[in-house]
Amino acid sequence: MSLNPQQESTITFNPWDPEFIVNPYPHYGAILAKPPPVVKVGARSAVLVARYADAKAVLHDHENFRSQPPWSPNNQGPFAGSFDILGSDPPRHTRLRRIISRAFTPRRVRDLEPRIREFTRALLDTATPKGEFDIMAELANVIPVQVIAEMLGVSPERHGAFKDWSDRIVDASAKLVPGAPAMAAATAADAIEAVESAAAYFTEEIEKRRRHPGPDLVSALVAAHDESEALTATELVQFAVTLLLAGSETTTNLIGNGTLALVRHRDQFERLRREPSLLPKAIEEMLRFDSPVQSTGRFPHSDVELGGTQIACGTVMFVINAAANRDPARFPNPDEFDISRARNDHLAFGDGIHFCIGAPLARLEAQIIFGEMLTRIPRFELVHPEAPQIYKDSYFLRGLERLMVAID
Repeated sequence: MSLNPQQESTITFNPWDPEFIVNPYPHYGAILAKPPPVVKVGARSAVLVARYADAKAVLHDHENFRSQPPWSPNNQGPFAGSFDILGSDPPRHTRLRRIISRAFTPRRVRDLEPRIREFTRALLDTATPKGEFDIMAELANVIPVQVIAEMLGVSPERHGAFKDWSDRIVDASAKLVPGAPAMAAATAADAIEAVESAAAYFTEEIEKRRRHPGPDLVSALVAAHDESEALTATELVQFAVTLLLAGSETTTNLIGNGTLALVRHRDQFERLRREPSLLPKAIEEMLRFDSPVQSTGRFPHSDVELGGTQIACGTVMFVINAAANRDPARFPNPDEFDISRARNDHLAFGDGIHFCIGAPLARLEAQIIFGEMLTRIPRFELVHPEAPQIYKDSYFLRGLERLMVAID
């Protein structure tokens, strides 16, 4: 029997529950077992899209399922009245993506490899003599920010400010979706101040690059054009801020979540050590098994049917990539962590026109960081294996606060 937005399911979905944040995966089974359910998320009704086939269909159908919500954009801060590339639809998204892709080239990503390796080795040189260290604070939180800053041509002394801006904006972003608990006024003000600081910095840097262009991404974006087509100043600054957040936070979570998966699955860890050629597959399995981005939003442009559920125009839809990545209809033994998994077409980076433009960079960073750790650290394990892990207060961007490991 089909559901509609007035026939709500008995399934409970509260992604802001602390227990849910720690481990959302047991909650996904009930959602995967039936057509997309309509649930209460806060005061709103929302449709949960969890099955792999349904999620993929939505992500590929940008005509019927829009990324831009039907309400007005945020009216506060430097980007008031404007959605970024993640929240845009064609034709604006097409234009933004085309321009950005010409600057964010595979070669530009490959050229970062020596610096990523240099950053990683320097941090491990400092951390490993201690005998135990926090993977998050001393490695995973640091390298992605350094890499994005390097890509944007930011001087090293500003890396700390970059991380501070990112942390404050991410802290607030979890409560900027329909149904989220009310955000504290102080948190909102702090996030706006962080966005304004980042925007002011990039605005100044853009003017510098117009006068004195360099080899960095900001200079390339300033120069990028297609006949009369170019990024506006607001779009350019907005993309730089988006890249700071999306490019650092998701890779940070990949490193943390992936390390935890290896430590908790000793057989897979030891196999990877014996067979380092499996590292690329292992990274894909880390992305599938514990996705850094758990869910994304979509909004039907008209009344539509999806997988047996009737969905009204404008309804909030949670496309739960992480649940789709555990769908037994697509992945055999989906709750097993298997670094040699043969068919692993996960949705951790999304799909369709919004497929993550930074996916090659995230994969390169993970390849280097895990490769260096496996080479330099014969064995590591959790310092407090029985203690529960503490996660950041965000369901959508799933990441650890700390990950203390002891090493041999």
